[in-house]
Amino acid sequence: MPLLPDPPMVLQQQAPQSQKYRIAPDRQLGRENSRTAVVLGFVTLLLFGLILPRLVMLQLIEGSRNQELAEENRIRVIPEAPERGKILDRKGRLLANSEFNYSLFVWPGAAEEPEWPQTLAILSRVLHLTPPDLMAKVRQGDGYSQYLSRVAKNLSFSQVVALAERRNDLVGIHIGKEPVRVYPHGDLAAHVLGYIGEINEQQLDRWNQDLAAANPSEQAYRLGDLVGQLGVEYTHDRTLHGQWGGEQVEVNGSGQVVRILGEKPARAGQSLTLTLDLDVQKAAEKALADKQGAIVALDPRTGAVLAMASKPAFNPNWFSKSMSEAEWKALQGQTFPFVNRATQGFPPASTFKVITAIAGLESGTFQPNSILMTYPAVHGVSDWNGAGFGPIGFVTALQWSSNTFFGQVAVRSKPETVIQWAKKLGVGEPTGIDLPGEAAGFIPTPAWKEATLGVQWFPADSVMIAIGQGAVQMTPLQSAVVFAVPANGGYRIRPHLTDSAAQGPPLPLHLKPSTLAVLRQGMRAVVTGGTGPALNVPTIPPAAGKSGTGEDPPRRSHTWFGAFAPYDQPEIVVVAFGENTGGGGGSVAGPMTLQVLEAYFKHNPRPLPPADPQ
Repeated sequence: MPLLPDPPMVLQQQAPQSQKYRIAPDRQLGRENSRTAVVLGFVTLLLFGLILPRLVMLQLIEGSRNQELAEENRIRVIPEAPERGKILDRKGRLLANSEFNYSLFVWPGAAEEPEWPQTLAILSRVLHLTPPDLMAKVRQGDGYSQYLSRVAKNLSFSQVVALAERRNDLVGIHIGKEPVRVYPHGDLAAHVLGYIGEINEQQLDRWNQDLAAANPSEQAYRLGDLVGQLGVEYTHDRTLHGQWGGEQVEVNGSGQVVRILGEKPARAGQSLTLTLDLDVQKAAEKALADKQGAIVALDPRTGAVLAMASKPAFNPNWFSKSMSEAEWKALQGQTFPFVNRATQGFPPASTFKVITAIAGLESGTFQPNSILMTYPAVHGVSDWNGAGFGPIGFVTALQWSSNTFFGQVAVRSKPETVIQWAKKLGVGEPTGIDLPGEAAGFIPTPAWKEATLGVQWFPADSVMIAIGQGAVQMTPLQSAVVFAVPANGGYRIRPHLTDSAAQGPPLPLHLKPSTLAVLRQGMRAVVTGGTGPALNVPTIPPAAGKSGTGEDPPRRSHTWFGAFAPYDQPEIVVVAFGENTGGGGGSVAGPMTLQVLEAYFKHNPRPLPPADPQ
């Protein structure tokens, strides 16, 4: 029987290979999985090591802050602006008030929302503002702030409707009511009242520091606040401003209010009563008409300011809303309309002779009955009539405003005496009235001239001081303070616009009775037969005054007139100043003074004297 052949070698060799082929892939895969697990474990540990400090930072170190931010995304504060206090005249008549109007606010964080570009485009079209301007307003505050940023105020009815119709397309906006300042008389007393505007960063820092020092419990100012920028709106802002209130609300992702969580009502500002008399103020404004200049009226007994007008002026209502192009051009066409000329310095001209007369009579060099020869000129300074007035005394010198008479008084009394009395009467320092930006005026001295100009003092310099020319500067308000001295019996008053700003009783100057008598007689003679006949009329009680015409080459002259009335028991002092009006003080400023006096006595009539017994 034949033997089967042996299996081929190839088959014998393939069996072990086939066995090896079946086992090797499993071992290889196991080793690869092990390596992958190690790598993944290492990566996991590495990532965990990187994340862990961040988790510690977020949860432990910044946990409170992050919780705050989360809450702020849901809970917001809608502030409620306080109504600004009223401003009233001395008789309770309205000078400034507030009305409510609509404003548009945006949550500062809304600009980070995906829907913001659409909101920005809609707001830009409705408000007529460019996107960059809008974004500048939105970013005024902190992006994480709970408070709204005002982007537009005084919205028109059509704007409110347009925004309301697109409310579902807008993210993070709020339309609310805000008080708007209103001045019912337009530009009347504009420089006294001032205007309001948004607080700037410099004001914010300074006012908050002052507020914290004065009363830490009061609510601080913040960006977006409307505060006084000029006049009593500025100086009495704390009284008028009030305190903010608001609602704490829950909002959804679009910034829409879901529910009110709490409320604190705003507290309105206090009303401010001024010493101004609206009737007298109107008369002063009318008297100035279109002239540049100022008129001041005050009570010589107390210093209460009854009127203060300055032209050109501005309408403070323009700053309570968006100013139109026409309004802006009207302002640009004026000469320094924001300057209160009643508190700025000008050469006082011959109204200064009241001070020169006081200095001469109080120096002891002259007596009430002293007589001096007047000339066409003294020390190069001419008398205004070109001839002099012959031998005259103080009363006639005041009556006709002789330059050469008072020039001789100043030279013989020595300049130091006139300078000393000018300072005693307030020249060279602010009166302290409760208004910003008051000038001090100026009285030159020999030391000043030598230091400034490098030349010595000459007699002609003394003559120039005596007649209120050269470097002498006085404000119309300072001039009114001087005119009050002969009116009230020799006291320097402290002018004020509010009773709270009154600084104590008038300051006695201890003038001789004879000095006061000469001043009053001379100033009465100005009206009855001198340079001020405009006031010698039956429409007012007997008055006394002094004119002034100041040179201002190459421009036209300044004109002045100061007066008090009634002559026997003065109740009012009025000083009128015309800047570069040309003409004479008596003929230009005198009639302006008369109009103010007429208004005062019309609305404040004197009681009739008792009838004689039969």
